[in-house]
Amino acid sequence: MRTRLIEPVPGRPALIRPGELLTSAPAAVARWALAAEPLPGPISEAGRVHRVRLAPGADVVDLTATLRDRGHAASPNHVLSGQPLFFGGPGGPPSPAPPPPYEPGEPCEVTVAVLDTGLAPHPWLARWYRDDIAETPDADGDGVLDRQAGHGTFVAGLILRQAPGARLRALRLLDSDGIGDEAALLGALSLLRGGPADVLNLSFGGHTFDDGPPLGLAEALAVFPAVVACAGNTASARPFWPAALPGVLAVGALDGDARAPFSAYGPWVDVWAPGVGLVSSFLEHRDFHGYASWSGTSFAAAVVSGVVARLCREVPPDQAVRRLLRDGRRTGDLGVVVTTGDR
Repeated sequence: MRTRLIEPVPGRPALIRPGELLTSAPAAVARWALAAEPLPGPISEAGRVHRVRLAPGADVVDLTATLRDRGHAASPNHVLSGQPLFFGGPGGPPSPAPPPPYEPGEPCEVTVAVLDTGLAPHPWLARWYRDDIAETPDADGDGVLDRQAGHGTFVAGLILRQAPGARLRALRLLDSDGIGDEAALLGALSLLRGGPADVLNLSFGGHTFDDGPPLGLAEALAVFPAVVACAGNTASARPFWPAALPGVLAVGALDGDARAPFSAYGPWVDVWAPGVGLVSSFLEHRDFHGYASWSGTSFAAAVVSGVVARLCREVPPDQAVRRLLRDGRRTGDLGVVVTTGDR
């Protein structure tokens, strides 16, 4: 699907789906609309969120402003990404690595939901792999791994290394270049509502054109007791969504004991975890033999999701988050820091 870079405020770009508007008032844009689709999920205070496909020539940003001036909730359909090598990505693709230590652990009732690029049929992940969530290594067939191929598999392995025996519930939200959008996220969250997970891992995100919270997303996430999201690889304090939402555990990346240079930062970042040179499960592709080393806040978030899931063996998810924030090691400059020990 297409993406478009917009920059209504200089120096604060955002990616959107061109020709798509999210609004609770589809009738108000009927004259510009080709189709309007109600999105699944909870109804916000403003009403049900619809995705409106606009006629050619309609300006999404101008329409958003018009609707807001009339008192209607509206927004472009912003693109969300697993932070590949643009917008300040971590500066390098994954590299092959030898297998790290891993012990499956005794199965438990703790469930971690992972919305990402899918899973590969990796030995660590065999219990949760399905053909409908299979990773796509090389969508364009050029013989080169796509920018975010293996991202979901890598994230899932990091979670299991911290929480051996936890259950995974994986949905494919991002393509192999790490791209999704807000409308797709609202749909995926609705699918998970039938059996809410103990921990929800969101190793992706994006900026909005006005730096405000995405439409309807806070309400959609409210049913999940523990939501962990990456702070983004933007090297800035600009809010990165959904991590910057209240109630979401926003995770920045450490390089050693310091903030990784690529990591976002700011008062909305709640906790920090290792995010440079991590090793986890990966694809079988050319030089890769099921394992890789990779860097990014996506992976710091996965570490924290695993730590929260491990705590969920002892206490409910919301208490696990509070315990992590209360008992975690603190540094003066950053705040709460999560360490992985020998895992």
